[in-house]
Amino acid sequence: MKHNKLEDLIQPVKADLDQFDRRLAEILTGDSPLISSIARHLVDNRGKRIRPAFLFLLARASDLYHEQGINASLAIELIHTATLLHDDVVDNSNFRRGQETVNYKWTNLISVLMGDYLFAKAFRLMVETGSIPLVEAISRATERVSVGELRQVEETSNFDLSEDEYLKIIADKTASLFAVSCEAVPILAGMNGDARRRFSHFGESIGTAFQIADDLLDYTGDIKVTGKEPGNDIITGKVTLPLIYTLRQSDRKCRKEILDILGNGVGEGGFRRILKYVSDSGGLEYTARRAAEIAEDGALAIKNLGDSVYQASLISLVEFSITRVS
Repeated sequence: MKHNKLEDLIQPVKADLDQFDRRLAEILTGDSPLISSIARHLVDNRGKRIRPAFLFLLARASDLYHEQGINASLAIELIHTATLLHDDVVDNSNFRRGQETVNYKWTNLISVLMGDYLFAKAFRLMVETGSIPLVEAISRATERVSVGELRQVEETSNFDLSEDEYLKIIADKTASLFAVSCEAVPILAGMNGDARRRFSHFGESIGTAFQIADDLLDYTGDIKVTGKEPGNDIITGKVTLPLIYTLRQSDRKCRKEILDILGNGVGEGGFRRILKYVSDSGGLEYTARRAAEIAEDGALAIKNLGDSVYQASLISLVEFSITRVS
């Protein structure tokens, strides 16, 4: 699937997403001129709305649509956006998706405080749903995001990081919000047990595969499409699956050569050398294959929803999530 096909994939829930966009704009305006200005910047530079798209498609495909799904999806997306604002400060990022970050356009202080503001708005929306189980689930997911972020920092430049530990970190950091977006559907419908487990497993798997694909793009992406220079993960010491696989497969001599490059401050030239090692080892193919395997496992959890335009879009959106170019 190409990136320009995303709008086609989410077309069946366009009305839901349009309502989501209207509510988001309303929520983020009016408290102060500064907040309104930053909110316009965030809304103008919004992401793909993958998490709300999965929530609405699942709700429609399973015939479990609930009007509070809008508030649930907004709360989760505000939490996601808040973490990005904080991430950009931690990473000292100037651009995201090819656009100026809040910390670059304003200041680090404003970016952190705006992130806090979005968290507060998210909590208020959670309460408005009137669902204690949903509040519990989103709170738990938010805690997991924080743990994943801290673990990622803790493992910076740990070139002995295992694949299992890497998967655990990205499951917490990224997949947790995908999982709760999907689990919100049966929660709001008053369901427990198997439905919640299946929907959550689906979201967790897709979110994990989505992050693996994102990490792969740091090696193979085109800056004109992704909006960011490839190699940033390597340069900042972030250890992801392509490198983990390459170090695991390399003989002692090759591993030492890679570690020497990594230990001497990786610039653009160093990244190109690392990329060649990763490519020659099969690390790019392995990473793409693992993303596909994990996504396919997750898709099995929703195979019994029955045929519908929503189910077809769900499966296509899964494919898009792991084969996108940005």
